[in-house]
Parts: sequence; C-alpha cells; structure tokens
Amino acid sequence: MKRFLINYVLLFPYFIVLKIRHYLYDSGFLKSKKFDLPVISIGNIEIGGTGKTPHTEYLIKKLMPTERVAVLSRGYGRKSKGFHFVRIDSTVKEVGDEPLQMKRKFVDVIVAVCEKRVKGVEIMLSLPPESRPTVIILDDAFQHRKISPSTNILLVDYNHMLEEQILFPFGRLRDLPEQKKRADIVIVTKCPAEISPEERFVREQHLKLSNNQKLAFSTINYGEPKALFEGADRRYIYSKYAILITAVANPKPLQYQLVSDYKLVERLNFRDHHNFTKRDVEKINKKAAKWPKAVLFTTEKDAQRMMENNNFSALVRERIFYIPIEVEFVSENLNVV
Repeated sequence: MKRFLINYVLLFPYFIVLKIRHYLYDSGFLKSKKFDLPVISIGNIEIGGTGKTPHTEYLIKKLMPTERVAVLSRGYGRKSKGFHFVRIDSTVKEVGDEPLQMKRKFVDVIVAVCEKRVKGVEIMLSLPPESRPTVIILDDAFQHRKISPSTNILLVDYNHMLEEQILFPFGRLRDLPEQKKRADIVIVTKCPAEISPEERFVREQHLKLSNNQKLAFSTINYGEPKALFEGADRRYIYSKYAILITAVANPKPLQYQLVSDYKLVERLNFRDHHNFTKRDVEKINKKAAKWPKAVLFTTEKDAQRMMENNNFSALVRERIFYIPIEVEFVSENLNVV
C-alpha cells in the first residue's frame, strides 16, 4: 500500500500533463493536420513489444497490389536528424533498424524517417506525381496527435491488460489506457494460434470498445531461419544446441519457439535497439567457441545491426541465422482503407 501511494504521488504530475495534452487536442485548441490521402497510424500505448513492425509489414503487403505505399517512421535509435529517405544501403545509424528492415524487405515501397511527422508527410507528398504515395503508414504513431489519421490502429499485447498497468517509469504504459477510445481498430497481438472463443470473449469484455470500433486478434508465425552472413553453413540449423542473441523488448516468445527444437545453451539478452559494441561481439565470439556445434539465432531486427559489424569471428559468421516473423490474423483479415 505504501509503495502504491509513493508511485501515485510521483506519477501524478505526468498523469496531469497527459490529461491536459489530450484535452487540448480533443477540444480543438491544439490542431491536428488532416491530409487528402489515406493516412494509417499504427502504434501502442505500452512500451515496446506489441509487434508494431510485423503489423506494419502486414499492411504493406496487403496494400502494395493496389496502392503506392509509403511508410514514415521516426527512426528510433538513429544518430541522424531530420528527414531521410531509407535506401537498401542505408545504415542503422542513419535511419534506425526497423525502417531499414522494412526497406530491405519491400524495396519498391517508399520508407522514410523524420521526427516531425507533419513535415515528413509533406515532403513525401511533394514527390513527382508518378512516384507520390497514394497511402502513407505512420509507424509507431498512436501517441502522435499533430496528424489526424484516416485510420488509427492500436496494438494491445494479449499478455498485458491495459487497465492493470501503470505509467512509465513504474509500469509499462507511456499513455493513458482511456486513449484506446481514439482507435478505429484495436488488434490484440501475440495471441495463441488456437485462441478459444472464451479467451476472445474475456479480452473483448476487458477492452470495453464502442460499437464503431473494430476488434481483431493476431498471432506471430516464425519463418525458416535465414543466413545473416554470406557463406553460412545451413547444416548447423539441424544442431541439437542453440545460442540465442537478442536486443528486443521481449525475447521470450522467440525463446519459447526455439526450446521445442533446441537446447538453449546460452541466452544473451541486450536492451531493445542495442548497438553491439566490440566487447559485446567478443563475448558472442567466446560463446560460439565454447559451443562449437551450436547454431546461433537472432531476430530479424537485430540482424540489421549485426550485419554492419565487422568484428564477428569466422565461427560466428558461418553459424548465425535470423528468424523472420510475420503476422497472421486468427479472426478475419484486416481491412484498413
């Protein structure tokens, strides 16, 4: 009880700031800009780990056949400032790991980074008509109120009940749970592949959405391991032993996926978006030498940073693979435009 009261007192100013900010936008005192094309915002109100990137990639694949798709991200973790178009030969320092991953997977899609979202959209719309996007996806933008999107998508982790959490830094929330009211579509992510009607009903009752809000449920599918470096020996994939290296918000789902096929002899977890230092790589090299028969696995996002590092040993380079993921909806498919 005492700890709860302390947390409440410390978080109260942050709570008030968020309340005032949203009131100013809701009342029209602060203006949100609306654009003359479909703008899809996707994001969350938790700190990391709800699956924004694979859901953004799902939207890209769904829209590409009929639209000129663009993705605008702030490029979390980059060292650059301002607006930058992402190229397949960009670096993580220039544009961030997630935008780079999306550009390398979808080379024909316009991907850009800009911390000022309005400016970023305006630059995209200034492109020549033949290359100008017809739909823009704002990655990790649910909290962003300076743009009024045509579709607002909120991601909620299946394993975390919003109202049972508290604000950062004492909890996982970076915004008020009540802000889910702004979502046109709420997606409960990371669901079991065989989610029961009873489990879906519990989540529906918990979220208390209005009649004009759509609710969907998605799960994560893991693809075949892909070589991180050229010349990797795929025979290691059939080893009994594995080393897992991650720098993501929540590595546990991937760990659970691997333990059914491998004995995880080492787990090296770093903070989300971590840039691997020379000391980190030396540690990984030593683990690989300690377990000469083990395959090394990492995530697709981490692979973007790792492949730029020249300090990995030959033992690592021939045995390390990343595991791609994609979203599948366990309810109906998602219609967004």
